[in-house]
Amino acid sequence: MAEFLPFQVPESKRIRLIIDTDAKNEADDQFAIVHALLTPRFVNKGIIAAHFGTERTLTSMEESYEECEKLLGLLDMKADIPLYRGSQRAMTDDRTPAVSEGAEFIIREAMKDDPLPLYVISLGAITDLASAYLLEPRIAGRLTAIWIGGGQWPDGEREFNLSNDIDAANVVMASTIPLWVVPRNVYATIRVSLAELALKVRPYGAIGDYLFQQMVDFNHAAAGNPRFPKGEMWSLGDSPAVSLLLDSHEYAYEMRPAPRITRDMRYVHHQKERLIRWYNEVDARFTLEDMYAKIALFDRYKQ
Repeated sequence: MAEFLPFQVPESKRIRLIIDTDAKNEADDQFAIVHALLTPRFVNKGIIAAHFGTERTLTSMEESYEECEKLLGLLDMKADIPLYRGSQRAMTDDRTPAVSEGAEFIIREAMKDDPLPLYVISLGAITDLASAYLLEPRIAGRLTAIWIGGGQWPDGEREFNLSNDIDAANVVMASTIPLWVVPRNVYATIRVSLAELALKVRPYGAIGDYLFQQMVDFNHAAAGNPRFPKGEMWSLGDSPAVSLLLDSHEYAYEMRPAPRITRDMRYVHHQKERLIRWYNEVDARFTLEDMYAKIALFDRYKQ
């Protein structure tokens, strides 16, 4: 897949990647998915379609699945990237896994004897990873998780991805899985304008046109919401999950004790032994420009 780029990544620098995404929830997952699929450091092992709650629809996981299918079709990658269905709903409690083909896929990939490290990026509710861990706790030592979710340290706050499965978040927080968290106050800083996307994404093939237009369409569909979206900007909040695997931003995080999360999404600081990587910032320029460049170079290659 990396033939469209004028460089190669040494095999020793490559990593395996699983993308878990609530792709049809809003309009930002799509950018992160495309960015990941066009990144040669990643050996993309598969995509898991995640649910995004039941507030707007009862078929959110299936809608995410269909959106991922559409993206793979626009990229001509349907034959190359496996797509799995995740859980249709949140976990019923923090002891009972929500069994799905997505959770089972995580277990299979984690338990493989493969020299390349495995990363799972969760761009929505973290149900599938938590369920995989409850089904097979041994995966904890065989992968690293990156979660776009949760509120600002130290108190916490209401946050959409967290709200869709608080029990799952608590399972992962309490596990021994190496965990990187990109909370709301950080992922919200990856700001773009529609004018910027019209110039730097839209002109580049069917995928560029679709990425731009689906964001415009979502802005209009949500026009009745007085708070969000704001009219001509967006936060590509899922994209840090990709850029942090290109460069870990070693000065941008702290190791902090994993909190317990209450039903109102506040953080309870109850222990000091289980440490997780908590990001305080992400380089928006690096994140966005790498994505723009890969989309443009991919289109040039396809012509």
